[in-house]
Amino acid sequence: MQLEFFPSRTLTFYLARLFITRILAVLLMLVMVLQVLDLLGESGDILAYSGNGQMQLLYYVSLRVPQLVARFLPYSVLLATIITLATLNQNSEVISMKAAGLSAHQVLAPLMLAAFAISSISFAFNERVVTRATAALDAWHAVDYGPLPRDSGVRSNLYLSDGRDLMMAKTLTGTGADMVMTGVTFYRRDANDMIVEQLRSPRATYANPGWTLENPVRFEVEGTRTTEIPSATVAPGITPSKVTLSKVDADSENIFKLAGSIKAMKVAGQRTSTLEAAWWHKISGPLSSTLMPLLGAVAAFGLARSGQLLIRAVIGMALGFAYFVFDNAALAMGNFGGYPPLVAAWAPFVLFALIGETVLVRTEE
Repeated sequence: MQLEFFPSRTLTFYLARLFITRILAVLLMLVMVLQVLDLLGESGDILAYSGNGQMQLLYYVSLRVPQLVARFLPYSVLLATIITLATLNQNSEVISMKAAGLSAHQVLAPLMLAAFAISSISFAFNERVVTRATAALDAWHAVDYGPLPRDSGVRSNLYLSDGRDLMMAKTLTGTGADMVMTGVTFYRRDANDMIVEQLRSPRATYANPGWTLENPVRFEVEGTRTTEIPSATVAPGITPSKVTLSKVDADSENIFKLAGSIKAMKVAGQRTSTLEAAWWHKISGPLSSTLMPLLGAVAAFGLARSGQLLIRAVIGMALGFAYFVFDNAALAMGNFGGYPPLVAAWAPFVLFALIGETVLVRTEE
């Protein structure tokens, strides 16, 4: 195996340009199709809110497209790898390159370099754009696509508990003593953990201690009575610090903010293995694009006239999709505590890198 991976500047730029244009084409096709299908499913809920119209639909698309790009970029790289290498093989360009003395690794090197550049851009895009879009979309969905409070720190779907007190909220804005919750539901339980009272309120503010519910509707389980009261102060044990640590959404926080959240939760004695696995996956996830040319390399070699080109392309595609299956399974195992966070995020990447390299060396080198 030769160690000079880029012996020809012209060939490197040719292969990289060919590969990148196909990545963009496949990604555009996938995002357009999936966005149309997704919008068809969500447009009814968006338009169900009075006053929503075309602008709200476009706003939804602007928030959803970054998520689709981030999720399906590695798939696009895999499909573009198969298309590019199969085309080069079909046109006998791979045979020409190997006849000129290039090894299989030298043929793949420009593609892997381009994929690494895509991975770097993907990482920056995820941290700067996708996290903000996810946080905004989650908060908007929590208020049934209605108007959102103009606050950059909107959080959604909170579940809070303290002793026998349970409290849920659709959204949270503000920090510290200025926190405001909307769509609040409070449950009070007895010594047997049975719910004895429920209060629903459109808004709650921090009362230090406790939370003041505005115009709550009280439901008493024992007498099945429903009454409206001006206000009520509940849950004195739920403090702003507990609220801050109650729900950390790894998809809505960039890698630096998530690291701070993990540190704060560790100090509070809370379990952080799921968030730590998500933190590592913020790196390994985008980097998976670099792995796709290696897994799809089997489509580049072998004689196209032998009739095995389709079989080789299917094998390369199967290896790539198997990686995504193992990656999701490892993260799930990490969430359940079966794998350490580092192993859950990186084991599939290392395993399939070794598999791809072994297949390439044994068959072509």
